[in-house]
Amino acid sequence: MTGTATPAAAWPAPAPGAAPLRRMVAAQAGLEFRTLARNGEQLLLVLIIPVLLLAAFSHEPLVNFGPGKRIDFLAPGILALAVLSTAFTSQAIATGFERRYGVLKRLGSTPLRRSGLITAKTLTVLAVELLQSAVIVVVGLALGWRPHAGGGAVAWALLLVLAGTSAFSGLALLMAGTLRAEATLAAANLLYLVMLGLGGVVFPLTRFRAAQPGLKLLPAGALSDGLRSVLQHGSGLPVRDLAVLTAWAIVSIAIAARTFRWE
Repeated sequence: MTGTATPAAAWPAPAPGAAPLRRMVAAQAGLEFRTLARNGEQLLLVLIIPVLLLAAFSHEPLVNFGPGKRIDFLAPGILALAVLSTAFTSQAIATGFERRYGVLKRLGSTPLRRSGLITAKTLTVLAVELLQSAVIVVVGLALGWRPHAGGGAVAWALLLVLAGTSAFSGLALLMAGTLRAEATLAAANLLYLVMLGLGGVVFPLTRFRAAQPGLKLLPAGALSDGLRSVLQHGSGLPVRDLAVLTAWAIVSIAIAARTFRWE
């Protein structure tokens, strides 16, 4: 039995090479997002815990927040907690175990460069924060939150969130790139609890009196204080808080870039 050979011109010519960087970054970001969405522990950390805290503390007189409605004080702090949980705790733990199991080493052998991987992780963090913020805002409004939502307030809040994301991401990569995965897991969860208690998220920084100036220099304190200043009190851009977050971002990212061990 004989057949007719297909002309070579009918087949497309092979075109070896890497896909465009934008497509590789989008594919990696999609993978990162799907991995996080399938991880129940991460969803508990980044979404369920902030919403539960918002609902619990907004109704029960567990803490004296001072004059005004509890929800008006609490909601900006929970938004800061959402950034902390996603950009720092979740990212530090995930990156630490990716490094331990050789995922980062394998990705290093692909055409996706380190800058592309960092960009993909950043896009994933921002996408998760957008989802978190939408859920928290909806729940907060349902509980009676009435934020200052003018154009200036929204712009300043977004700027603070971006600066806070950069600061916490830098700290996450610094920790995940220098410590063992188990140490990163323990330290990230411990710092999450410390910043939850001392970062002005659910407890006013004024309760700590002598330590208050120092706590305002921590990224959690600066972010929660700045968001509360804008969304609760309707003030202008909190330059001091933004400067603190920017300084943390610059220093942590610079150190992480020099010390991060990919293997």
